[in-house]
Amino acid sequence: MLMLSSLLVMAVLVMVPFMLASARYAVIRTGHPAWLGRVLAGRTPREGLGVGASVADELHAFLNSAKRVQIEHRVEEQVLKDDTLDGAPPRMGVDLDAGTAVIRAEGPAA
Repeated sequence: MLMLSSLLVMAVLVMVPFMLASARYAVIRTGHPAWLGRVLAGRTPREGLGVGASVADELHAFLNSAKRVQIEHRVEEQVLKDDTLDGAPPRMGVDLDAGTAVIRAEGPAA
């Protein structure tokens, strides 16, 4: 009986996310219903991932500790400052001799 219940729990942990991901894929590909497609394709403000991807990442992290390290590294990368000396593209610059200042807005790379 215990073996059957543990098998059922494992099947639920594997099959339910798979079925939800399949339904999400079908809704986004077809666009019907439109409101659900907009919700599922939406992004979370903090991580920038889709809502479904965040849930899948957390489930993966629950089952695999290496994924937790990867998620924490991704969050840390978002917090770290990019310096031009480290090879990052310059976002701003001040030329005192010419009397000009350049400030570029952060956005997607063009």
